[in-house]
Amino acid sequence: MDFTKAIGIAASGLKVQSGRMRVISENIANADSAPTSAAAEPYRRKIPTFTNHLDRTLDATVVDLGKVRRDQGPFRTRQDPGNPAADASGAVRMPNVNVLVETVDMREAQRSYEANLNMVTTARRMISRTLDILKA
Repeated sequence: MDFTKAIGIAASGLKVQSGRMRVISENIANADSAPTSAAAEPYRRKIPTFTNHLDRTLDATVVDLGKVRRDQGPFRTRQDPGNPAADASGAVRMPNVNVLVETVDMREAQRSYEANLNMVTTARRMISRTLDILKA
């Protein structure tokens, strides 16, 4: 088993999940942000994408954070006639962010991050034990 390759692949997973959590955090932070005027568009949910490529130094396929797309789904509306962003009927267009969905995505990213971290830890332990055996 090539420990360097295993650690490199897991490290790419760590980097991707960290970036994914950053995008999800931004979505959650903007979930209730109203536009400043009726003509302004509310915040659009961001969706991280993933790409993979061959890392020639590792001779392994690794994953990268791809382009961050904007969710083209419909905006939520909220009745708030006193808001400067309200239309003639008193409705305010709100971001198309569902906090429950973002929370589930965050939990999934966190679990994936932990799995990759455990892989790095296990590979490091195996390297250490192999060196201990070689010393003896």
